[in-house]
Amino acid sequence: MDQAVSWQKHMERATEGDRHSRDYLFAAMYDELRRLARRELRRGAGITLSATTLVHEAYAALADREHLDFPDRGRFMAYMARAMRGLIVDAARERAAQKRGGDFHITRLDTHIAEGLAEPAEIVRVSEALDALAARDAVLAEVVDYRYFCGLSFAEIASIRGVSERTVQRDWEKARLLLFSQLAPNE
Repeated sequence: MDQAVSWQKHMERATEGDRHSRDYLFAAMYDELRRLARRELRRGAGITLSATTLVHEAYAALADREHLDFPDRGRFMAYMARAMRGLIVDAARERAAQKRGGDFHITRLDTHIAEGLAEPAEIVRVSEALDALAARDAVLAEVVDYRYFCGLSFAEIASIRGVSERTVQRDWEKARLLLFSQLAPNE
């Protein structure tokens, strides 16, 4: 309980612009953010970013914001997951441009890892589908961020959103169907 009070106190101060509180929140969540970054990097396209770099770049995006609005840990993690996803998508786009003859950089990637990775174009397609979903229904996109990118359970998402767990499950299923319809090849 004391940790939750401390989190809330620091979040309120961070919202007011207190740099020390922002740094405290980042340090408190660092291990979980690195776990999230490692999971995201395993999904994607031979991206050569390290988990540490991804976490720090996402935090830099947070630190540049003037106004924060993260009333709880879940929304903070969702923001960080979206920031990491954006960085991975940018790296995937850059890599795809290089494949089409753009700048080329020599990178090292173990071949046994590369076999299970998505293509950069696939990562970009998923990101664009999520952006389209957010434009259509922001709540469904938020559920996808919480569930898929943050790894939160239905119960945790329900608690954050102040709705029933069953409502979150229905939103998750609806979001998955909409994303599938956007990503499925047109026949």
